[in-house]
Amino acid sequence: MNKNELVSAVADAADLPKKDADAAVTALVEVITQALKEGDKVQLVGFGTFELRKRSARITRNPRTQEPMEVAATVVPVFKAGKILKDAVAHRE
Repeated sequence: MNKNELVSAVADAADLPKKDADAAVTALVEVITQALKEGDKVQLVGFGTFELRKRSARITRNPRTQEPMEVAATVVPVFKAGKILKDAVAHRE
């Protein structure tokens, strides 16, 4: 599902015009992004948690030349699914 499909699904589910649903989806993404930039964690009970994790520096090998190279430490966004979401997806077989 891409953003346009998500906006259409939200518009249908909430009985909103697509323009309003697009504004809501865009605002949600911007608010989550801004919170993560500020170092905050965004927790949606039952759905999941968006947070930042530190990835330490490490030495790897260049697959083309096999020479060792250093990968710098970085901070990456992660999503941890909540119990309700996990249960909903686990029972889809």
